[in-house]
Amino acid sequence: MTQQNAQSQHRVEKDSMGTMRVPAKALYGAQTARAVENFPISGQPMPRAFVAALGLVKQAAAAVHARAGRLDKALADAIIQAAQEVIDGRLEEHFPVDVFQTGSGTSSNMNANEVIANRALQLLGGQVGSKAVHPNDHVNMGQSSNDVVPTAVQVAAALEIKRQLAPALSRLQAALQAKAAEFDQVVKVARTHLQDAVPIRLGQEFSGYADAAGQALQVVAAAQTELCELAIGGSAVGTGLNVPPRFAAALCRYLAGKTRLPFKEAANHFAAQSVPLSVLAASAAMRTTAIALSKIAGDIRLLGSGPRCGLGELVLPATQPGSSIMPGKVNPVICESVIQVACQVIGNDAAVAAASLGGVGSLLELHVAWPVLARNLLESINLLAAAARVFRAKCILGLKADEARCRELLERSLMSVTALAPVIGYDAAAAIAKQAAATGKTVRQLCLEKRILPKDKLDKLLDLAGQTGQ
Repeated sequence: MTQQNAQSQHRVEKDSMGTMRVPAKALYGAQTARAVENFPISGQPMPRAFVAALGLVKQAAAAVHARAGRLDKALADAIIQAAQEVIDGRLEEHFPVDVFQTGSGTSSNMNANEVIANRALQLLGGQVGSKAVHPNDHVNMGQSSNDVVPTAVQVAAALEIKRQLAPALSRLQAALQAKAAEFDQVVKVARTHLQDAVPIRLGQEFSGYADAAGQALQVVAAAQTELCELAIGGSAVGTGLNVPPRFAAALCRYLAGKTRLPFKEAANHFAAQSVPLSVLAASAAMRTTAIALSKIAGDIRLLGSGPRCGLGELVLPATQPGSSIMPGKVNPVICESVIQVACQVIGNDAAVAAASLGGVGSLLELHVAWPVLARNLLESINLLAAAARVFRAKCILGLKADEARCRELLERSLMSVTALAPVIGYDAAAAIAKQAAATGKTVRQLCLEKRILPKDKLDKLLDLAGQTGQ
């Protein structure tokens, strides 16, 4: 029951611990209000994708219970409609619970139960807070926070990978592959240990970047598959207490049908609720992807250094002035943005790992750091997706090769002498390289002066494009 105070700014609700004042316009109830009061920690609510996934799980549960005759159809329809509003983000203001809350995420589960129950009441013409649609008995029927929250974390992550990250990585890979084809005839100096090495084609370098992006995409796809095995149905400790027969399997089918992802019930509920291995694997996949993008961005930044006193083999798109004091300076800001995202994602993965340690987050029958896992994993997915989109659009698509600069540096390189070593021997080739370095002459000039080999044979061996293979 509820009662309105004189100023009509709050209503008073009851839960199992007694009465609690709740903002009059809030769709949440006493338990959420307690959580708001108890956890004024970061000011960060749970991620939008997680809240939407909670709505999706609650919607699926109501639909399954209604089909089985366990929930009145009119009541179920109202819950399903209210849950859809949660999924669509229309009730976001009613989800204020801080990330740093109870480790099981019970506060967020009850937040969803209360909001959906009260919104369903509104749809049915009832009074908010009356509990004619009950948060526990109806919205949370057959569920526990301990199986709902891990399920929602994994559903949210799998959906964000599908909708955001995988498409962004795929388009980035395609853009890098297109640059590999565009630059395939540009021969330049390779570098190992940041020192001059044998010739390489710029297109070959970019084919490596494209393949790295493709491998990252494969790692992410594998992680997404693991995320689709859900804890729902395990109830409080994995035994399935108070869960109707076949409920979890039916709920997973509903989720799969709505999302086109292969969700299924966990093979072992005790593992699913106490050891977040699929979330750990997904976070590790984000770290792997971050490292791949950082490598690509770092290389492109270095190859574009200059414009006159650096390598200058690439010309990066100019996006904004680079200095408040040096006129005309333009910096590789998009690459730097990607690299900073990688740093954050690696930090997020460290937090996920720390929160999953036995005796810290994983304790006996329940993992107790789910909100932190949700926050860090979902942030990593979204940061990487955005970084990949921006990197492609504002850097990769507009990249150009400075072919004249590539030729200039290539001709001055000493390591073209490597092709002579099988003919004249390693020591003789090394002596030529050292003399060329000391005199400022090219390897070709010295070899012609010393008549090391006949000119036609020398020309064949020092065909720099030919040294790059197929």
